[in-house]
Amino acid sequence: MRIQLPIVSVNNDSHHGGRAALTCRFRCGDACFHEVPNTTTNPYVGDVIADALSRRTVMRAAAVVTAATAVGASATVAAPKASAAEPAAATAATSTRHASRGARGLRFEPVAPNTADTVTVPDGYAQNVVIRWGEPILRGAPAFDPENQTAESQSKQFGYNNDFLALLPLPGERHRQVLVANHEYTDEVLMFRGYDAANPTKQQVEVAWAAHGLSAVVVEEDRRSGKLTPVPRHPLNRRVTATSEFKVTGPAAGSDLLKTSADPTGTKVLGTLNNCSGGVTPWGTTLHGEENFNQYFANATRATDKRYGLGTGATERKWERFDKRFDVAQEPNEPHRFGFVVELDPYDPTAKPRKRTALGRFKHEGATVRLTDDGRPVVYSGDDERFDYFYKFIGSKRMKKGSSRAVREHNLSLLDEGTLYVARLTGDSPAIEIDGTGKLPADGEFDGSGEWIPLATATAKGAVSHVEGMSAEEVFVFTRLAGDKVGATKMDRPEDIEPNPHTGKVYVALTNNSNRGVGSNAKADEANPRNANKHGQILELTERWNRADSKKFAWTLFLVAGDPSDPATYFAGFPKDDVSPISCPDNVAFDSYGNLWISTDGNALGNHDGLFGVATRGDRRGELKQFLTMPNGAETCGPVIQDRRVLVAVQHPGEIDGATAEKPLSAWPDGAGKINRPAVVAVWRKDGCDIGV
Repeated sequence: MRIQLPIVSVNNDSHHGGRAALTCRFRCGDACFHEVPNTTTNPYVGDVIADALSRRTVMRAAAVVTAATAVGASATVAAPKASAAEPAAATAATSTRHASRGARGLRFEPVAPNTADTVTVPDGYAQNVVIRWGEPILRGAPAFDPENQTAESQSKQFGYNNDFLALLPLPGERHRQVLVANHEYTDEVLMFRGYDAANPTKQQVEVAWAAHGLSAVVVEEDRRSGKLTPVPRHPLNRRVTATSEFKVTGPAAGSDLLKTSADPTGTKVLGTLNNCSGGVTPWGTTLHGEENFNQYFANATRATDKRYGLGTGATERKWERFDKRFDVAQEPNEPHRFGFVVELDPYDPTAKPRKRTALGRFKHEGATVRLTDDGRPVVYSGDDERFDYFYKFIGSKRMKKGSSRAVREHNLSLLDEGTLYVARLTGDSPAIEIDGTGKLPADGEFDGSGEWIPLATATAKGAVSHVEGMSAEEVFVFTRLAGDKVGATKMDRPEDIEPNPHTGKVYVALTNNSNRGVGSNAKADEANPRNANKHGQILELTERWNRADSKKFAWTLFLVAGDPSDPATYFAGFPKDDVSPISCPDNVAFDSYGNLWISTDGNALGNHDGLFGVATRGDRRGELKQFLTMPNGAETCGPVIQDRRVLVAVQHPGEIDGATAEKPLSAWPDGAGKINRPAVVAVWRKDGCDIGV
């Protein structure tokens, strides 16, 4: 039966989804208050109806006759979808659904939407805080002291605002794993008592630099439960910050576009900023997407902006006062060195992280990897901006197996050679049937075909542009402009993208877009079917012949988010009285059964953000259940889904308008009156059994 929404009065007209103004201010530099960066007039998704219809039959056949998955395992053959003209079959399926306990992996009592100031989990489940902001992880790190925080201490402690999480195996050490976390941004108002936004101190700025970046920390499992605890001073523990040295690799390395006075070679960058989501590679490294990097750079001009949203005045944090590299007037190329995907080797704490320019430069939400049938990497990444695009990189070199240094070095070069593509989608319904309300077209679903448009190819001998009027270096550094030129499809904030390891289908989280169809902005189309879209949707791609290196795909909207009682929502055809309400899908992950897990950011339904699981196949396809909720002001990030454990990053707890370090508006995680500390939480079943079975 339907999970009733509490009556909550909210006004979300001013800010993204249900975000607080404080979050918008520090996380993305109030991006939604600025002009939409993409002002191009790229083709409407439904313009080429005849072409879409001609390709539809071919692509649907490809979706049914699936081959091996991208990782080489046997793929599940996709069953044909029931059409709107099959009510009898749908009724029978509904009866079966109601009679069973739920899809395997999702057999838990869903958590009701709420506004409780805690992490709420299902009955029969337990949780613990694994690690908090400021906890010591390196030798010599002092205990966390918010009244006396220094850059030196923070550089040896767990960073702020954890986002992407990865848990990697640790051979030779039983019951231990390596936890890798992104630290996306800092909120100085909540970090420092007496913070003066107009005049931050040098110490506060340096602490913030050290609180950004990445952490690697070994964690140990309590064998009697699912509890995880950090292992301080382990040799693999590591901090990477906004002042750590990075190696630039790939086709733009050494480009004049990346050279600065501090780095005339264009191959060495200090720091990584605004790391949002990421991915784990088959060769055992982690990828980290640099997202809203533009907000850290001051005094840009329209000429230097290149469509990336750089500000023409001072920045919120005033870093430019303490390091000229954040002043575009003095260092015009410095912003060009951010907005890439970073690759980290968590098993080698001495190795410099690498910025992979072949994956393009934009506001990467993350980067996830699968392999082609012959072992080449394919990387998917979304550009988290209103009306921007999503991308795919197909590598040209094959992964090698083994653990020798030579094999390791070879695999660490895989993301430097290959072709970068951007997506163009075509709907199969007439434009008149897409009216901006979310009403399904006559064929009963939002769907169509698509193609990957090549932008540039990088090889060991050089790079070649496929975009008229742009050099290869320009494509890899100003990737948004390249997408504009080839007519890529404007999407509703493409965030995390993840391939299903069981079926090979690829899922794209589109968080929301309140500007869709407003004023002169692009109107609703079949892939983005609602104007003033507050709640977002999830796109499902079927690569042609289920090949990761295919240049064609079929697509359908798997989920159109919101209150299930709203007719403008859709849950893959599953009865809407049996699903949880969901708003603003952000990060996604898969469990071992092929269920999609979705974390949310900015719930516009008046409730706290949460983590949801949804079946992607079988007769329960589309059944969505809420697994947990966040405390006051927090966003759900991560997540990691293991058989016996779920990990989430609780980001920006207490980030509520009016909150300060002196006046916290959440009691999580350490009690009333204590400074709010972003943290990682583990959840497990009290009886020791697997999650959701």
